[in-house]
Amino acid sequence: MTLNRLTAWLDTHQVALYLVAMLLGAGIGLGVPAVAGPAQTLINPSLGLLLYATFLGIPFTRLVSAFRDARFLLAVLAGNFMVVPVVVWALTRPLADDLVLLVGACLVLLAPCIDYVLVFTGLAGGAKDRLLAATPLLMFAQMALLPLYLRVLVDASLLATFDPAPFLTALVGLIIVPLLAAVVTQALSARLAVARRLGRLMEAAMVPLMMLTLAVVIASQISGVGQEWATLARVVPAFAAFALIMAGLGWVLARAFRLDVPGQRAVVFSTVTRNSLVVLPIGLAMPAGFALVPLVLVTQTLVELIVMVAGVRLVPRLIR
Repeated sequence: MTLNRLTAWLDTHQVALYLVAMLLGAGIGLGVPAVAGPAQTLINPSLGLLLYATFLGIPFTRLVSAFRDARFLLAVLAGNFMVVPVVVWALTRPLADDLVLLVGACLVLLAPCIDYVLVFTGLAGGAKDRLLAATPLLMFAQMALLPLYLRVLVDASLLATFDPAPFLTALVGLIIVPLLAAVVTQALSARLAVARRLGRLMEAAMVPLMMLTLAVVIASQISGVGQEWATLARVVPAFAAFALIMAGLGWVLARAFRLDVPGQRAVVFSTVTRNSLVVLPIGLAMPAGFALVPLVLVTQTLVELIVMVAGVRLVPRLIR
């Protein structure tokens, strides 16, 4: 099978392959709990490679025009930083009696996704290039606003334990480095055959890298999720309700800004998808007493990935 045929086959069957990766990661993590540590060390490298492959698929010469789409940027920013906090406040009130669950839920739901949302947006025919252009704004805005929102929704004393270092590490290692590497690769591909071959290889590796990322994240945390499920089950209704509510509100917002169909789909995915993989290092760095926070983040990932797989099929049918 040639590389082009392999890429086409992977693209055609990618949703099913993602489900297989999730089940495989869960099976390994539950069957061999000792794999959690090694799997956790693979999260950032696999996510970084996935984003590098994703960025390579974006024609950077079109990013300037994407930044000029002020209505799209305003819709994405308004949805994630004006509408979402209100929805999060309402949905997390039943968790107010448990500080750890509340912190974990707010931490993940307040942070818009800036990584695999591009993959799912592209699968659903959304404006992936315009959403990529908004990625730096989304990242810096959540860095600035997340502590303020936590102060309002959780407890001001939490800010004393909030360490921005893991967030900055994730920004540099998972976003800036892959983005710059993709820009350099694209620039060299016009002159160097090796750069062109690398681009084609990474395009073919997109789906396997997504499978690897899903598998290692789930394998690294699923055992802990299973052990604490009686407690973690309390956050599942909030995560599911958030996805449904924000899908509807994101669509309404996108229509209010009179966006085209790809723009509407992109806004829906941006307002629904959360930054669980990138904020996971923050959860892992939380002080003693907050050991359940990373498990809350992974629980949201499990709920969200099911929603994303369904959304790839449903959003194009609903937003025609």
